[in-house]
Amino acid sequence: MELIKKNIHMNKLKCKSTLQLTLDDDFNVPDIKPDIDRIITQQGDIRISEIKAMNNKLLLKGELNFNVLYFSEDDARPIHNISGGIPFDEVINMELTCADDDPIVKCDLEDLSTGLINSRKLSVKSIVSLGVVVEELYDEETGVMVEGPEDVQYISKKIEITDISVDKKDTFRIKDEILLPTNKGNVESILFDSVRLNSMEVRLLEDKFTIKGDLPVFILYSSESEESPIEYYESEISFGGTIDCNGCNEDMVEDITFRILNKNIEIKPDLDGEERVIDLEVILEMIIKVYEIQEPEILCDVYSPCKEITPIIRNANYENLVIKNNSKYRIADRIRVPDNQPRILQICHSDGVIKIDDIIPNGTELQVEGIIDMNILYISEDDLKPLSSLKGAIPFTQVIEVKGINADSSYEIRPNIDQLSIMMLDSDEIEV
Repeated sequence: MELIKKNIHMNKLKCKSTLQLTLDDDFNVPDIKPDIDRIITQQGDIRISEIKAMNNKLLLKGELNFNVLYFSEDDARPIHNISGGIPFDEVINMELTCADDDPIVKCDLEDLSTGLINSRKLSVKSIVSLGVVVEELYDEETGVMVEGPEDVQYISKKIEITDISVDKKDTFRIKDEILLPTNKGNVESILFDSVRLNSMEVRLLEDKFTIKGDLPVFILYSSESEESPIEYYESEISFGGTIDCNGCNEDMVEDITFRILNKNIEIKPDLDGEERVIDLEVILEMIIKVYEIQEPEILCDVYSPCKEITPIIRNANYENLVIKNNSKYRIADRIRVPDNQPRILQICHSDGVIKIDDIIPNGTELQVEGIIDMNILYISEDDLKPLSSLKGAIPFTQVIEVKGINADSSYEIRPNIDQLSIMMLDSDEIEV
């Protein structure tokens, strides 16, 4: 008599840890830059340069890169910028069993603020959230049938199991150019830029998958034109490609996350030698998981009328994908300009960051609560302060229907802004 077994390949959360750190430093204005009269806005991102495991700790090295847009008293070119970085070395305590595993590190810039110390010095303060997750691949073996004499019979039942077929990281490079239209002046220097990832689509194929998406690009720049010393331009780059992925096929379920790992924007001369070509290079990081839904028949009991058979039984855990879907929700709200800020003449650029505060399970639903942090750059009616920024927080509550969820279920929600539009109602108020 032979017991036929089946191996089930799965992954599970081994350990996780979170840490919040504060980064702050003071920076002098470079000699080639004019004095600061007033700060307009700031932007920043976190770059991790090294991840190193030692003993039961994880050493993270990285840098907060920031860019500050400000006014000077220079009448010809009043808007300038200062860029810099605050390096950090941080140690995160991990469980001993996770010390040598390959972690997934997620960084979020929770808050970034700048203040004016004097006209030649500013302070930069930020709150950074670091999350470390370690997952473990493991195999579970189960009996599926018995081969042997005819008097040996068995009972089996069908279960649904989510078997992991691919678990890896990869990168995808995007390189493209944008030519400024004829009604825009030549670029002298870029003062402020924004690149976002939007409308990502994935399609699994045999041993590969295809991706496509959009990159909205915005630049604010000092122009060579004396009539328009400050100009801005917004465009969108569509991209696509094929990534090799051994072990996947179109019948499987993908769980692939994307984020911008690095970006670089440079200005190049066009065919006439004028600085009018925006050269963009973006590196996407992909965390790739591909699952296969299996329905094996597993043994429940073995018996024989001719002999005594005692099956050895033990409990085993397995995961089953209940649901994977997209939920869209339209949010509309209004933001007013504070009394101490100049009125709006024209909106240049808007950006929003979703921050989830709480996820509340309620029967077959998940209630998601959070805010969208808005940052809006606009041209003002004040000639002495022609550029200004407006911040606001838009609260939201969204209910997502999840059939099949129970108290033992685990869930992950990945929010993103699919479409963002700003409408100017009047000089004092906008609708988001």
